[in-house]
This record gives sequence, structure tokens and C-alpha cells, in this order.
Amino acid sequence: MSTTEQPVLLKKDYKSDQDIRWCPGCGDYAILNAVINAFTKLQKKLHETVIVSGIGCSSRFPYYMETYGFHTIHGRAPAVATGVKVSNPALDVWVVTGDGDAMSIGGNHFIHTMRRNVGLKILMFNNRIYGLTKGQYSPTSEQGKVTKSSPMGSVDYPFSPIALALGAGATFVGRSVDIFLSHLEELVCKASAHTGTALCEIYQNCNIFNDGAYKTVTEKDTREERVLQLEHGKPLLFGADKGKGIAFDASFQPYIVTGADLGKAFIWDETAETPAPAMALATMSESEFPVPIGVFRRRDKPNFESGVQAQVAAAKAKKQTTLHELLHQGEIWEVK
Repeated sequence: MSTTEQPVLLKKDYKSDQDIRWCPGCGDYAILNAVINAFTKLQKKLHETVIVSGIGCSSRFPYYMETYGFHTIHGRAPAVATGVKVSNPALDVWVVTGDGDAMSIGGNHFIHTMRRNVGLKILMFNNRIYGLTKGQYSPTSEQGKVTKSSPMGSVDYPFSPIALALGAGATFVGRSVDIFLSHLEELVCKASAHTGTALCEIYQNCNIFNDGAYKTVTEKDTREERVLQLEHGKPLLFGADKGKGIAFDASFQPYIVTGADLGKAFIWDETAETPAPAMALATMSESEFPVPIGVFRRRDKPNFESGVQAQVAAAKAKKQTTLHELLHQGEIWEVK
């Protein structure tokens, strides 16, 4: 092998030697497998890849990958990851978080990461429950959810992570499901190719504290009616033989079309100038409409770290000053 050739990495090369400590049957196993498949396909370099997590079941992820990683503090993973990316933009920085970690204590960091368009790839495992702390309702739990912390049912209105990201100006927003292995793998690859912040919401089953949360989406006998696959440039169709579609009225309210009206189904454009179609799908009632998966929105926009690096370069190019001049420039006061 010549000195310029790089060895081909196999799936086993991305796996660490740590025992995986998730509950048997947890959806996190499937997500880990999909990410490893995607990283292998993309031939990501281990020494240039960093995975940052917060606190929660999902946040054990960095232990199981043979890359660099940080297991940080609750909700603060995007802040730590931003520091890593800005200080060394050449690194491939990923954030692994959960619905509680990202949407509750980490909500502030989440929205500002989207607003700034930092070059991070965020994998948010959404099981609609607090799993690590044994089953309290989370910010994405449905209204009326009975849990240990809401014995009479949650009165909270749940967050839509997709809608929240869109509202914060996210430039890449997608969704997949833990057991849809090939779809999830493809979404991770698409997120990796994005230069700004990429959010991948992943519906994940917690078989201990919220088993079956997405049963109608994942079961084979109901999947066709309950899943709407977003495909760029193609109409929004679902159901057996794609016999149903989603159209929008003048107010961008969705409605279902069939039969002779199927031609009214909206042609999906993930690069649309307006986020209105993506927001309409993100806020559709899951009891009335199918669940959209795929890329909701993808837009090009200068990323945060490029702007910071440009300012650093500009500052360095200025005339050098002494420490005394630096301390005494601008508005100063002499106290007597």
C-alpha cells in the first residue's frame, strides 16, 4: 500500500470495545447500526469525527463508536459541539440527544444552534418519554399521557421538534424511524452532506417505559396508511398502491385527496423558498393524517463557523499592536 492510500474501513472499525448497555429490544440498537452503516458507506475518518452527547439513554452513544467523543451535561451538547466545530471546522461533529435532553433543559441551545446554522449533525432520538429516569412524560409526550409524573394525564401540549427547528431557521430538517434501517441510513448520509446544521429526528421505541409509541407507523399491516414518504420532486402520495395524496388549500392547510383528485397531490420540494409546506406537514394531526418521514427542508446558507473564522482571519490581518495599546484603545476611564 502506498503512503497516499487510505485503508478501507469496515463496520467493525467503527465499533468500540465497550459493552452496549441499553435495554434488550431498545430502538437505540437499530439507530446505532444505521449510523455505523452510513459512516462505513461514507468512509468517515475516525480521527476526524467527533460525537457529542448530553444526558439520557441515547447519550451513551459516543461510548459505542470508535471515534472521538464527549459525554457532556444535560442539554448542553450543542454548546460543547459548537465549541469543537468553531475551534476546528475541519472536524466532522455530530450531536446525539433525546427528546428530553434537547427539547427541555437543552431547548435554548437547540434553537440557537438552528438559528446560527453551525455545521453540526444532530441525531435526536424521540421516544416521547424520559427513559433514563424511569418513565416521566417528556416535552414530546402526547397530551393526556399517563406516566409516573403525570398520573392523571399530561396537560402539556407537546413540542413538534421538526416545527421548532423550522421556526428557528433550520437549514436541514429530516425524520426517520429506528427500524426503517435503509431509510434512516440514507437520511444520515444526506445530513452528513449538508454544510450547516442538520437535524434528524428519529422516532425510537422505548420498549420498557413507552412501548408501542409508534406502533401504527412501524407495523406492516398499518404502515402503508400511516407513513408518508417525502421524496423530492414527487407528489405526496401514501396508502395502498399510493391511492391517497396530500394537497394544500390556499392557507396551506393540508387535506387528503383520492380518485380523480389525486392529481392535486402536492409536488414535494425540500428546497422550497418558503418553509410553509414543511411547517404544514410538521404540524399535521397524526390522528387525521399520515406521519411524514424524509427530508422536510434543505437550504444552503453560510454556516456559523465560516463567519467566525473569517473574523479571526481579518483580525489577524490588522496591524499588530502592543498589549499596552490594546488595553488602552476604545473607551477608557481613569479612576482617581
